[in-house]
Amino acid sequence: MASGSICHHEPLSACMEMNKKFDKLKPAIDKRVLLFLAGLMWLGVGAMLLSLSFSWLNEFHVHHSFLYVGIGVVGALVIHHFGFLKIVDKNLDRILPMEGKRCIFSFMSWKSYIMVFIMISMGVLFRHSPIPKPYLSVLYTGIGLALMLSSIRYLRVLVIQIRNQKTV
Repeated sequence: MASGSICHHEPLSACMEMNKKFDKLKPAIDKRVLLFLAGLMWLGVGAMLLSLSFSWLNEFHVHHSFLYVGIGVVGALVIHHFGFLKIVDKNLDRILPMEGKRCIFSFMSWKSYIMVFIMISMGVLFRHSPIPKPYLSVLYTGIGLALMLSSIRYLRVLVIQIRNQKTV
């Protein structure tokens, strides 16, 4: 029996064989695909938030909608520059040194998945709160546009990775 093995009751060779079978099931992909998925995820979530924001402004026939959108855009620039770019850079610092194929879900760290869960929960709470939707549209515009702007860095690094591979 192998000590430290997952299969305490089976010989080491049987455990290694089983681990190889599980490795085949792991959805492993290249880091360029991770970069694409990260950029696509940030872009898609940002577009969804902007869509909600603009639909609320349209649905409630908000006078001076440009004021709400303008405040959201200024907020987006601040969130993008001082918040999300730091997160993107941390993710890039983690992804770029990766060698070989990695799990498809590793485009974010496990801490980021916790943060995403918290942000989704807060979004649901805000949408069902008594806060008027036009005011929420400012927040959703800010976060949505910041996500979309920040996704550009992932996609730019992806293009650089692809170009570097072609020159090698």
